Amino acid sequence: MKILKHFTALFVFFISIVSCAQTDKPITHDPVVAKQGDTYYLFCTGPGITSFTSKDLKTWTKADRVFAESPKWAKKVAPGFNGHIWAPDITLHNGTYYLYYSISAFGKNTSAIGLVTNSTLNPEDENYKWEDQGIVIQSAPNRDLWNAIDPNLIFDEDGTPWMSFGSFWSGLKMVKLEDDLKTLAQPQEWYPIARRDRSPDLPDADAGDAPLEGPFIFKKGDYYYQFLSWDYCCRGENSTYKLVVGRSKSVTGPYVDKDGKKLNAGGGSLVIEGNKNWYGVGHNSVFTFEGKDYTFMHGYDASDKGLPKLIVKEVNWVDGWPVVEPMD
Repeated sequence: MKILKHFTALFVFFISIVSCAQTDKPITHDPVVAKQGDTYYLFCTGPGITSFTSKDLKTWTKADRVFAESPKWAKKVAPGFNGHIWAPDITLHNGTYYLYYSISAFGKNTSAIGLVTNSTLNPEDENYKWEDQGIVIQSAPNRDLWNAIDPNLIFDEDGTPWMSFGSFWSGLKMVKLEDDLKTLAQPQEWYPIARRDRSPDLPDADAGDAPLEGPFIFKKGDYYYQFLSWDYCCRGENSTYKLVVGRSKSVTGPYVDKDGKKLNAGGGSLVIEGNKNWYGVGHNSVFTFEGKDYTFMHGYDASDKGLPKLIVKEVNWVDGWPVVEPMD
């Protein structure tokens, strides 16, 4: 899988140098954030799901991983699983924190999205305990032309839960969930929500040459906004990641960009991209804290050997579209 070609080596390197010291730009991949009390909790790709805490969204301190031991089912899904858990997604619903995560084999869509829950994010709370709920959805090579990674949960205006997910192959998908948030609704409802042109002669087991991944859907006013990442992450100075967006008045789409082009037909309006100081920027999440909207993503720092660092930017809205300041 092209997007993951150098992923293992990169993480072995950067995880080894992360310390517990406070930092304004922790080494991070695929960040999501929740706030409980006066503390922000950040979760990201890494061994056991890496986490950080902050009081101000500026200075971050390394915290304990979510999984002290890998999920029991991980090696059944991906026999070569090495402990790195990808692309979490965090939601507070009815007093419970739902943390989705991805287990995958490198270079294949031998993948599954799992769920772990907790009643609190505060490790000092006597009720603090992450409980794994197992597999929510799973993909397999030569059976599925989609990849079960990069989950994101969204509730529509009727309170119905939907999960968007995916990378490469035939694009990004959305599927309806039961109210337990861990079971596919029956009868199943699936929707394609974004794709790019894939060379038709490639075998189904090949990730392909239509790089897109990491959907995140955020409701603002009358619209659902689908953020997604184009091109290649995880390649240090050769990373070409960028963030694009489309919107729809229905959670299931169709999503269109500023020019009216459907995301299912390769559309996407640029939100932010890398520059000479940041080789690529992408895989974002969007949350509202203290009345302001923020996007959290990672970028590859040109001043530090292309290591992936946390990027936090406020989101403003101009003519109904998200706007963030470009990278410095």
